[in-house]
Amino acid sequence: MVKAVFFDLDDTLLWDQKSVKEAFVATCEAASEKYDLHVGEFEEAVRKEARELYSSYDTYAFTQMIGINPFEGLWGDFNDDHDEFRKMAEIVPAYRNEAWTRGLKALGIDDPEFGLELAERFPAERRKKPFIYEESFQVLDELKGKYKLLLLTNGSPELQNTKLEITPELVPYFDRIVISGAFGCGKPDASIFEHALEIMDLDKDEVLMVGDNLMTDILGASRVGIKSVWINREDKERTEVHPTYEIRHLAELFPILASLED
Repeated sequence: MVKAVFFDLDDTLLWDQKSVKEAFVATCEAASEKYDLHVGEFEEAVRKEARELYSSYDTYAFTQMIGINPFEGLWGDFNDDHDEFRKMAEIVPAYRNEAWTRGLKALGIDDPEFGLELAERFPAERRKKPFIYEESFQVLDELKGKYKLLLLTNGSPELQNTKLEITPELVPYFDRIVISGAFGCGKPDASIFEHALEIMDLDKDEVLMVGDNLMTDILGASRVGIKSVWINREDKERTEVHPTYEIRHLAELFPILASLED
């Protein structure tokens, strides 16, 4: 019988992709007021430069293990208590400036000062745009009190906590919050799921893991024998990783939970 539901955070409850997209649009629109550039083209150029730069740093393997993407690097400060996070904190100011300045250059604009301005604007825009899926609260309201709830998220403790601070309504629903950067490794590593089971005093058969990412949430859950629910809002194709259940809307959790009550 299922006693608890473990939720991923980004793009499961929080609509992080939309927040990042809107922050890019706002920042790129500010750039288009100064220079005659195409907003979408500029956004793509900055994203491309950010990905390339991000993967070139010594910290890349660590960010992959913890689960921190290039666009989080464009607004996170990483003032966390770990040597690799301290390295990231040193790198990110130059990384941001470089990503935006190179993005401008890709469109034929050589203006490092303006690149710096945009690099500072993006984090402010991202903080102003915390989006949560409409159904998140409805579903959590239904579950709270009936099931133990745990939030299991990859990322930097400071950055993930910032996301939760700007969406404070989410935190009270959860009995425990586990952040990969504080634990020491991220999903899909089996140890973070085992840790979550341990702190909740639960057996793997008593838990349902809900997440949007096959390669982290679903793969990790399967490694420890936890039943998984893949929230596939965008009709993505399956990989070789197979969830126990697949849904397109969080409310579809209820019939699944009802079927597991027997």
